[in-house]
Amino acid sequence: MGPDSACAGAGGAGRGHGFAHEALFYGGPEDFLAGTLPFIREGLAAGEPVLVAVAAERIPLLERALGRDARHVAFVDMTRLGRNPAAIISAWRDFLRQEIGRRGTVRGIGEPIWAGRSEDEVIEAQHHESLLNLAFGDGSAWRLLCPYDVASLEPEVVLAAQRTHPVVVEGGRRVASEEYIAPSGDVAPDGDLRPAPAGAEQVMFDVDGLAGVRQLVRRRARAAGYDSGRIADFVVAVSEITTNSIRHGGGSGTLAMWRAPDALVCEVRDVGRIADPLAGRSRPHPDQHDGRGLWLANELADLVQVRAGDDGNVIRLWLRDDGEGPAGSPPA
Repeated sequence: MGPDSACAGAGGAGRGHGFAHEALFYGGPEDFLAGTLPFIREGLAAGEPVLVAVAAERIPLLERALGRDARHVAFVDMTRLGRNPAAIISAWRDFLRQEIGRRGTVRGIGEPIWAGRSEDEVIEAQHHESLLNLAFGDGSAWRLLCPYDVASLEPEVVLAAQRTHPVVVEGGRRVASEEYIAPSGDVAPDGDLRPAPAGAEQVMFDVDGLAGVRQLVRRRARAAGYDSGRIADFVVAVSEITTNSIRHGGGSGTLAMWRAPDALVCEVRDVGRIADPLAGRSRPHPDQHDGRGLWLANELADLVQVRAGDDGNVIRLWLRDDGEGPAGSPPA
């Protein structure tokens, strides 16, 4: 029995049977290359477009190992593309939209969790990994390999990867994950975020207060020393979410703002309920009038956390002190 045969019927895990979402467990650079190079070369040999989104320091390793073949691979720095994990699915959808029609099948490598990620970022990246199965489970046939460095990540992160990937690859063997849990398509993620600090500034807003919210966010960001471009992006992100509260969240909401040790944080609460767990994770069509706000926020903020509970929506947006802004500006 070959390594792939153990995966037959594992939720589209087999080649040519829909979306194959695989976790690659490796330990160190040599193991990383041993797991990723055959995957890339197999795709190139089949004429498939290959997009590799990993941390910047891993890209030269792959380029040197691939030699001349590296020119046929698209590389992206995941530490920028995936700074906000909620923006990654939109990027994969853009890649598929561009390439699937011309080539039929594609493959990608995406490493959304690495050592040094904050706890909040890891949790959102785990949500992202689960939602990938929902976003692409009924769509085109393509393969996505997600490397996890078991030598540097906590054991609970590795266990979570087993729960969000139908297939795991370790030591060259590709098998169905016994821990896999299919995502729910009913509602956006629930669960509690860590509470806002006691000293957080809070204001209630309605349609007449949106301009004041924007001014407040701009003032606080300037006082914190952020550059004008990042402030402008963050103000747009917060404005889109508060406007959504007016349109879809009961006509009003509450904004809380505070300084975290390494970020400016804005939290918006309203009485609405985001029913689509994939809301904001796909680039809107140019003719689409609704559904742009959360996507823009995901593209412009360094981290966006969405929770939909019985009491309404909670959306938390982060402006990191060491952030570089979005990896690419969304079109107007």
